[in-house]
Amino acid sequence: MSSAYWDEARAAEYAQFRYDFAEKTLRGTTVVVAGGTGGLGAATTALLAKEGAHVIVGYRKNHERAANLASAIEKQYSAKLKLIEGDIVSTEVRRKYLEACEAEAATVPIAGVAIFPGDPARVSFEQLERDAMLASVQTNYVGPVLLAKDLGQMMENSAAGGSLVLLTTMQAHTVFPSSLNYAAPKAALAHATLVLAQHWNRVRVNVVAPGATISGMAAASVQSGKYDRYVKSGAIERFGRPENVARAVRFFLQPDSYITGQMLVVDGGLTLRRERG
Repeated sequence: MSSAYWDEARAAEYAQFRYDFAEKTLRGTTVVVAGGTGGLGAATTALLAKEGAHVIVGYRKNHERAANLASAIEKQYSAKLKLIEGDIVSTEVRRKYLEACEAEAATVPIAGVAIFPGDPARVSFEQLERDAMLASVQTNYVGPVLLAKDLGQMMENSAAGGSLVLLTTMQAHTVFPSSLNYAAPKAALAHATLVLAQHWNRVRVNVVAPGATISGMAAASVQSGKYDRYVKSGAIERFGRPENVARAVRFFLQPDSYITGQMLVVDGGLTLRRERG
């Protein structure tokens, strides 16, 4: 007795070594990149625009940087960005994202969402207190989870579903000194990803965790020499680049992906071999 879900036509193709390796599958779709004007988010925005996706880009308050990115994207890829300003902790700002997606969906399907917003929350252990911790939780956990909930449910309700990518940090998955205020909310965000991945059927939810990159929130620490010992010891060959993270995010956004509830640490092996430093 054959399975009711067996695809005989596809099996016949595979028997002839014929495979469907589709390319530029996000062309003509809409992708949301919240926090898409910062170092890592901007690289992801550029990659998606280069592919031909319609990109809705959110940013907190740096209008000049957002305008500069939009201008650069238009010059390089002849693509226009839809910009949304504001902190995603705000209900009103999240409503703007939903409204922008609904307007796009009338003609262009929503294929995926990548949520970058966060804050390094650099407060020393000695100075750490209630207000600083609450601020970090709001920015690094509450805002991203609520936006993921809103936009993920929108994709779940659509016929095609979609993909949702949340950004954490290598510090959320391996213990680093003095990272309590930043790493703990990000670790909670990684766990929330698993809950969301289990909750939805047509939306895939995954995590990308950047390491020591020369752009984004880690840039200041890299520039200060904090991570030099890992290159010197051979634990990592070099520091990460924004393109490395952008490609990882794009991997999870693939429309026909068969992956959900997973974490990809993009750190060049630093967390694996850091004892060498």
